[in-house]
Amino acid sequence: MSPPTSTRSTLAEALRGWPPPPLDPAGPHSGVVATLSWVLFGMFLAVLLVVAAALVIALFGKPEWRARVARERVIWIGGLAFPIVVLTALLVWSLTMTRDLTAPPAAGEMRVRVTGEMWWWRVAYLDGAGQAAILDANELHIPVGRPVTLELEAADVIHSFWVPRLAGKLDMIPGRRNVMRIQADAPGVYAGQCAEYCGGPHALMGFVVVAHAPADFERWRAERLAPPPPPPDAFAARGAEVFAANGCGACHRVRGTTANGLAGPDLSYVGSRRSLGAGILPNNQGTLAGWIADSQAIKPGNRMPPYKVLTGEDLRAVAAWLGSRK
Repeated sequence: MSPPTSTRSTLAEALRGWPPPPLDPAGPHSGVVATLSWVLFGMFLAVLLVVAAALVIALFGKPEWRARVARERVIWIGGLAFPIVVLTALLVWSLTMTRDLTAPPAAGEMRVRVTGEMWWWRVAYLDGAGQAAILDANELHIPVGRPVTLELEAADVIHSFWVPRLAGKLDMIPGRRNVMRIQADAPGVYAGQCAEYCGGPHALMGFVVVAHAPADFERWRAERLAPPPPPPDAFAARGAEVFAANGCGACHRVRGTTANGLAGPDLSYVGSRRSLGAGILPNNQGTLAGWIADSQAIKPGNRMPPYKVLTGEDLRAVAAWLGSRK
């Protein structure tokens, strides 16, 4: 049975941008990748037509045409010299075009460290000293019109970071830090996906990049650096108590509380995220309570255990508290 229309529209709004279009650039770095792709497509088509024409001549052409195609000189030029010249020129041109995509960050450039986990994304916004100033998960916020350097790492197996409309894809390899740049030319929400099979629910490892106008980004950043607000009411305060009493803080960090776990996503501002489970559910109190109760039924293989011991009232209280963290 398909979900109700209202649920589908809510999900589409929360996860808009899926599937991410691979050749619709929305920034200069993705534009380079798109240009390179179209050139390669054009060369493939040209070579295909030439080879097909030669095959047709060899099979059905006039004897004098077939004799010309079979000449040794044609074989040397078309089969050896032409590929060497063309592929060498293409290699030099492509390296020249893409050299800025992985260049070291410039002085004062915004840096974000993204770590691929099984099966979600850890996001840390770095300060001038390279320390994590803001922690988040499964969402990346950037200002429009400014290049952002991403430091890509993997905590367990090989992942691959890919936001087709903003940049090419780059692998995230355990024990290695790769660097790439992204930039958005206009505000919007841009979908991303892990592009390297990493086991289990790999296909359910999505994320979004949210591009803000510069003033809006500074406002967002100031909100994240400010002290978090207290629970808005008694019911949410009860949720905070249930969260602490059941050991959730051993895996999750929540600013302003004693929860300082590092195994799972940072939940300090989980209520503001567009989705849950790395892009598979719209974020509201109902889906949040369901995820806490039994995330394995929603995303089998993820590393969060089910909490079926919690009552419905406790689940709603925890969801109300976490949902208020915006």
